[in-house]
Amino acid sequence: MTGPATFSVALANETATAQLMADLALLVGPGDVITLSGDLGAGKTSAARAMIRYLAGDEALEVPSPTFTLAQSYDAPFPIVHADLYRINDASELEEIGLSPLPEGTLALIEWPERAADALPQDRIDIAFSHRPMFGSGARAAEFTGYGKAAAQVERLQALRQFLATAGMLDAQRERMPGDASTRSYARLHQDGSAILMNSPKRPDGPPIYNGKSYSAAVHLAEDVKPFVAIANGLRERGFSAPAIRHQDLEAGFLITEDFGHAGIIEGDPPQPIVERYEAATDMLAALHRETLPSVLLLTLESTHAIPVFDTEAWMVEMSLMLDWYLPDRGVETSEALRDEFVAMWRNLLKKPAAAPRTWVIRDFHSPNIIWLGDRSGILRVGIIDFQDAVLGPAAYDLVSLLQDARIDVPEALELTLLTRYIKARRAADSHFDAASFAELYAIMSAQRNTRLLGTFARLNRRDGKPQYLRHQPRIWTYLTRSLAHPALANFRDWYTANVPPPVS
Repeated sequence: MTGPATFSVALANETATAQLMADLALLVGPGDVITLSGDLGAGKTSAARAMIRYLAGDEALEVPSPTFTLAQSYDAPFPIVHADLYRINDASELEEIGLSPLPEGTLALIEWPERAADALPQDRIDIAFSHRPMFGSGARAAEFTGYGKAAAQVERLQALRQFLATAGMLDAQRERMPGDASTRSYARLHQDGSAILMNSPKRPDGPPIYNGKSYSAAVHLAEDVKPFVAIANGLRERGFSAPAIRHQDLEAGFLITEDFGHAGIIEGDPPQPIVERYEAATDMLAALHRETLPSVLLLTLESTHAIPVFDTEAWMVEMSLMLDWYLPDRGVETSEALRDEFVAMWRNLLKKPAAAPRTWVIRDFHSPNIIWLGDRSGILRVGIIDFQDAVLGPAAYDLVSLLQDARIDVPEALELTLLTRYIKARRAADSHFDAASFAELYAIMSAQRNTRLLGTFARLNRRDGKPQYLRHQPRIWTYLTRSLAHPALANFRDWYTANVPPPVS
């Protein structure tokens, strides 16, 4: 077991403290414990307040000192508890204020931790603040120590601070950005304009249980930041709107990229597609798919990125999530016989997409990952921001991602209109383009993708503590039902009807 990790930071004022805590916020989450110690007035509460406001995305949020309440809770992207132990006598009193044990799935910020040192978890980050009056009345120093698993977080914080300093962005104002279903995190940096900071740690998704591979390796998900850089450059070189990379540390997994802004391709409450923007996104896919695209891209002057093939084995591992996570949630026992039926049925059907012409498949080409660039023209108005998992596979997959958006309702009439628009664009460029064959592949990849998503969202809830994804399951079921109506999937429709219960609405 490695020892603790430490480093110190000089803080000229409260703004510098807020920037530091915003950086730390990129690296922590539910279940983490951060202690804040130091003399009265050393900046403990200011630091905690800065982190809570940053995570809540509300600079005006009232965050009083918990000296009298002892513990104060907040709802941000995840639960936060801010505690002050100054008025307790020993660790036995923590149970009375709901801090023993610490609440699960909660980020804990604890001031005066020395009052209950014996009760602190082994995995934690300690921050010791001290005055530095020789550098000004507001100057402070913060010494970080990471224990146990938190040592890696402290080391990464130090690396992040060095990256920002090298990029000349250490003094930038930080603005929190929503994360995604991965381990990546993001911040908008404001300094002479704006840019996007991406924190993308090297990390497999899950243990090596798929023939010795993690889930991410088995289905070809990016496990570091290098594919993002290679695909971004490849898209831009071919005239598509991917963000420019301004600063990069490929080994550490930090990027600063062009900021495409906030404009999306949906509007309203509940959100609905903006038809003109969906049309442009459809046209962009048609333009991409009619190009001859390489399977290997330049990453640096000395290295390349080989785009993996989206093959039958990857598809089968993806869909196994329905058997492993969704069906148990719905009370279905996944017997060996049931699993064997599922595997045999799908392996036979997937021969068609496996034999189809291959292009770049972005994979999650849907509304959260498309930014509208209204000051550009044509398909350049379609800004793409999530493509690190790109693979070589059938063109129909990305059209399914767009027209059967997992997070918003795309009316069936609009889906069919845009599917027709795509087919016409492909036929205009290639008279041999087979519309009927493409429509069949579209239905197959829809069934595959939506089967996977039912399991993915169940896993995000139970394994990762992200229940918000469950609300999308009824929509996924609707899309799955649409695809199973295709004549080529008649046997699948019967099997799913007999064995797969619909999600809870």
